[in-house]
Amino acid sequence: MKTGVLVVAGGRGVRMGADVPKQFLPLSDDRCVLEATVERFAEALPEAGIAVVLPGDCIDTWRRINREHRFDVPHTVVAGGADRFGSVRNGLAVFGDVDVIAVTDGVRPFVSCGLIRRLVAEAAEYGSAVTSTPVSDTLRRRNGEASERADRDGFFTVQTPQVFRGDILHKAYEAAGDGKGFTDDASVAEAFGITVRYTAGERSNIKITSPEDMSVARAVYALERTRGEG
Repeated sequence: MKTGVLVVAGGRGVRMGADVPKQFLPLSDDRCVLEATVERFAEALPEAGIAVVLPGDCIDTWRRINREHRFDVPHTVVAGGADRFGSVRNGLAVFGDVDVIAVTDGVRPFVSCGLIRRLVAEAAEYGSAVTSTPVSDTLRRRNGEASERADRDGFFTVQTPQVFRGDILHKAYEAAGDGKGFTDDASVAEAFGITVRYTAGERSNIKITSPEDMSVARAVYALERTRGEG
């Protein structure tokens, strides 16, 4: 089975407040966030083709970091678009006739190899597999200046990786026009008429967006390396 992995890192990470895009922030002396994410997928799917989507003016920085860290995981680099939708569509152009395509955020370096492999297997069987987790916090719905409790049993959060049969994902993005209003690949597929299969994810599969997240991520990464986990 031919598999493609699209690692989307086309954003600037403004909320992080750092001098460099958050995907380039160091998790350790020899790995940045994005390198750790790419490495995880290469470990889980050693035969897959990997493409990394970056802002065009960040590509040289990425290659410099790779040289400094002696990061040698084979991958293709693609210039991103004006938004996430455009970045994914640019990245998809790298993958022609592949059976399954996994799309993931470049700032989710802690997804487990087991989950990655399970999502790929489910997508190959059912057409799609999108990782999600139930909501555990109490939810409130605004009602004017007041609020009312919302039933959290009717909600779940959606993560990446989001994995699809290659032909489905290509056709869905081709049919999506300018992509306005789409926040992830599942919403693009659903607009195309695909019933998306949501499957159990991992709470440890955090998306790094804030300085507080980075503090946690560095500690987790160091612990994983000590334990030899992936």
